[in-house]
Formats: sequence, structure tokens, C-alpha cells
Amino acid sequence: MKNLYWGTPEGSTTADTSVRKILLQRKVLPLLCLMIGFWGYSQTEVYFKYDEAGNQRYRGPDDFAKTTTQRKAPPSTTTQVLHEKDFWKQVRLYPVPVNDVLTIDWTEETDKFIESVSLFQHSTVHWKFQQQNIPALNRQLKINMTGYDWGVYILRFTLKDGRIFSKNITKR
Repeated sequence: MKNLYWGTPEGSTTADTSVRKILLQRKVLPLLCLMIGFWGYSQTEVYFKYDEAGNQRYRGPDDFAKTTTQRKAPPSTTTQVLHEKDFWKQVRLYPVPVNDVLTIDWTEETDKFIESVSLFQHSTVHWKFQQQNIPALNRQLKINMTGYDWGVYILRFTLKDGRIFSKNITKR
């Protein structure tokens, strides 16, 4: 068999040649396929590109990443973004815990971001109060909670850009 694999001896027939081809296919072809796979995929670097919202826009080699087009956000009139920590510094809630009336007031800077204010009961997830932010509010809101049950309520501010900031309020 070894003679058939390394070469054909003198006087070999065509049947011997076909046996040699079979042996080559069984040993060399899988090794060749393995080497092609190893060379082709072993050191591929993959790059990821993301947009401003964190959505993946591109995955692949770096060569194509440079040529991909990024969607640009349309220019907005308000370039200022209010972070949640800064938002709560400019909103005042009192008295907490609430007995009768919850008073909420906020600064003029925060007023341009607030779309609506709402309150719902935590245990029943039932809306108790909703109010759109209108100029007549004069940056202050009073919620009469006299008839509300004791417990935890969630005060929710919906901003004009779609974000929601909420805080727990206790009624006793």
C-alpha cells in the first residue's frame, strides 16, 4: 500500500492508479480543506460601529467601516440635553411623606423640557392624576391626596424628548 501511495511501481495497472487517488482523497483532501479554513478565518478582525442611540450599524472588516455612511441626526433647535441628576436638582417636592397636599415646583429652565406630570398608585398601578404642562401652571402643581389610600405612589415626569423620570412618593 505504501508503494501505491508514494508512487506507482513499474508495471502498475489502472486499478492501482484509482486506489492511489482514493488514498490521496482520504488523506490529503480533508487536510487541504482544513488548511484553507484555517488560513481564511483564523485572524479576521471584526469592527463594530454604533449610532448615537446605541444601535449597531456595521459589523465587519475595518476597510469597509470607513466607507459606511452614518446617519446624521437632523439639526435640532434645542441642543441642550437635561440629565436626570440635573433635572431632580431643579424640581422640588414637598412635603414628603405626604399627608394631604403634594406640592411640586420646578425652575424655568426645567419648564421647557417637561411635557406632562402624572401620579399613579404603586400597588394597583392605577392612575390617580395626570396633567399636561401648560403655561397657566406657572411652574407649580398641587395634588390633593386627601382621599388617596396610604402607600407608595410614583410621580412621573414625561419630557418632550420622550424620556421619563420618576420618583417614589409616600402617602401616610
